[in-house]
Amino acid sequence: MLGIREDIQTAFERDPAACSVWTVLTCYPGLHAIWFYRVANGIWKMKLHWIARFIMHLARWVTGIEIHPGATIGRRFFIDHGMGIVIGETTEIQDDVTLYHGVTLGGTTWVAEKRHPTLEKGVVIGAGAKILGPITIGEQSRVGSNSVVLKDVPAHSTVVGIPGTVVGKTDTMLEDGKINLDHHLMPNPVAEAIKHVLQMMDDVNARVDNIQTTTDKCSIKEPQQEKDIVADMKKEHDKIQKFLDGEGI
Repeated sequence: MLGIREDIQTAFERDPAACSVWTVLTCYPGLHAIWFYRVANGIWKMKLHWIARFIMHLARWVTGIEIHPGATIGRRFFIDHGMGIVIGETTEIQDDVTLYHGVTLGGTTWVAEKRHPTLEKGVVIGAGAKILGPITIGEQSRVGSNSVVLKDVPAHSTVVGIPGTVVGKTDTMLEDGKINLDHHLMPNPVAEAIKHVLQMMDDVNARVDNIQTTTDKCSIKEPQQEKDIVADMKKEHDKIQKFLDGEGI
């Protein structure tokens, strides 16, 4: 009963549309799926695997949310809307995590080992995002809608794109229990990459302008200026390479 009260309070803290306790109890499929999961998880730990799987199979019919009973889920876990969410068997979800509809926490190997993601405290995963493999999403990080994340994400990071790229830092996703809903304030990694390409083009133009053709030879003025331009070009090239490698800008 204490867990149900905490779940209802969490719904009020994470969803501004929550208007009454009765509405949360009866109209929030994310909470219903979590309650089904807790029953099934207890039965799974008793080695009654078929019964646990069948309970979650029924839960999927009712809620549109598929959670494997073997997954590990912490407190104050909140699923908003929920339709189409898939949470795999070896997924680990720590406290205060929020998922939106269409999220997949999927595996990437046939081997019966840790093959699904770990979401640390306070992580927020946007609608339609796919987190694949035994990777870790660091605490208080957020993943933008429809991103596909294939590598570990450091704590307090913002990730967007396909494949997911770290494009910024977050201070905290939860303040006084309430979630940060500024989902529209996301960096644009493609625009950042283009900006660095344009900067490299400016550096090339500067080098060309620095070469003065004379009647019999080419002379380069200001050797130090040339070195500075080359160093700046290398810096911009390194930034673009990081972006292409998925490390972010």
